[in-house]
Amino acid sequence: MTLQKKDAVEVFAAGEKGRGLRTTKEMQAGEVVFTEASFAAVVFDSLYLQVCHNCFRRQANPHRCAQCKFAYYCDRTCQRAAWDEHKLECAAIRQQGRAPSENVRLAARTLWRMQRHTSKVSDGQLTTLDLLEDHISDMAPEDLKELQVDVQKFLEYWPRKSKQFGVEYISHIFGVIKCNGFTVSDQKGLQAVGVGIFPNLCLVNHDCWPNCTVILNHGNQTALDAALHSQRRIELRALGNIAEGEELTVSYVDFLNVSKDRQQLLKQQYYFHCKCEHCSKGIKDDLMMAVKEKDGKKPSAELVKEVTDFSVQKLAKIEEARTAGNFHEVIKICHECLEKQEPVLADTHLYLLRVLRIASEVLSYLQIFQEAAEYARRMMEGYRKLYHPNNAQLGMATMRAGVIHWHAGLIEAGHGMICKAYAILMITHGPHHPMTKDLEVMRQLNSLFWHVWAPRVKLHELQLSP
Repeated sequence: MTLQKKDAVEVFAAGEKGRGLRTTKEMQAGEVVFTEASFAAVVFDSLYLQVCHNCFRRQANPHRCAQCKFAYYCDRTCQRAAWDEHKLECAAIRQQGRAPSENVRLAARTLWRMQRHTSKVSDGQLTTLDLLEDHISDMAPEDLKELQVDVQKFLEYWPRKSKQFGVEYISHIFGVIKCNGFTVSDQKGLQAVGVGIFPNLCLVNHDCWPNCTVILNHGNQTALDAALHSQRRIELRALGNIAEGEELTVSYVDFLNVSKDRQQLLKQQYYFHCKCEHCSKGIKDDLMMAVKEKDGKKPSAELVKEVTDFSVQKLAKIEEARTAGNFHEVIKICHECLEKQEPVLADTHLYLLRVLRIASEVLSYLQIFQEAAEYARRMMEGYRKLYHPNNAQLGMATMRAGVIHWHAGLIEAGHGMICKAYAILMITHGPHHPMTKDLEVMRQLNSLFWHVWAPRVKLHELQLSP
């Protein structure tokens, strides 16, 4: 049954998954299926001093709201653009004397928006917040307790002059936020900096091997007149060719977990049991837990268990050292772990890949680029065997590996990785995203070096050879 249409998509009854979205025409890889401005969004509590509360860009010296002294902006232009959203929040923060948690702020912004526009703000919105699932009846006791605390904090924060809502409805909004809140990234797409509600996106169901991906477009905030600013919005982009009438899906979790672990994560966070093909058939689970073979023989089950248990313990130690900023200790533990893993675990084993990723990142931070590049190269070999070829995570990892190789002086290998990353991000992010633009500049610089300077370097090497 078709419920409502928007551009190239329509809502339909998706069986036990509830409602879903499907295409009304064929889509090509990299095509934008639809865009959607946030219904409401807030910056994370931990980053409120560093990120613009309007456009969610990171700023070194942001401009602070002089009234509430909590909200920060790129400049006065961004502040003016945000005033319609912020003015009621600003008064509430001043009244309470401090800002509440991000969940409470997001619920309040959501309800203030509904107060102005009801729960449907445009004809392009395919559903209302009232119709979105809150899964309160499915929540574990500890989750319900957290929700009740949030509701109480909200009631303390919510101004008496604003429209009053019942506890049941406020609880519904918090349930919607918990199950449907979408992480908002910074302008480069490298770090999560906030959370928002996008009603149409909430209708897109999960698949561990999806046909779409979601990126945030921060809009154009450069015009002096705030009225000319374009809104921050998500873009749902096709990862490959999609047939007319095919359901649109995105992945709610990272694919690099075995099926049972992904299913557990999805059950805990989103309250459903994933029955997608990759989970039902355990596709790629064997690669993620693969061991090395020597002369056609696999290591004993006892040895594999010993190494995997050792890996779990060391990964926990690595995280402790990393959190404490003890990066040399991180590298020491990574070396110990790799020494134990390498004779036993295959190059696609998740525990080996996690150690390689951390080692390459930390060594790069310490500017030990040659060793970092080797670990990044091995990590990428594993990633390419596991991820969807157009996965955004694969594209970002390939970009980082390329940059590490470039810093290590491995220009040819780095250039190849940058080009591969660019091809992926052209599909997942599009040509106008800041990250894609940065990659294009890097690609051109690498090409210039390779065609102009590299031949001279090689000639010099030949002249110095004995």
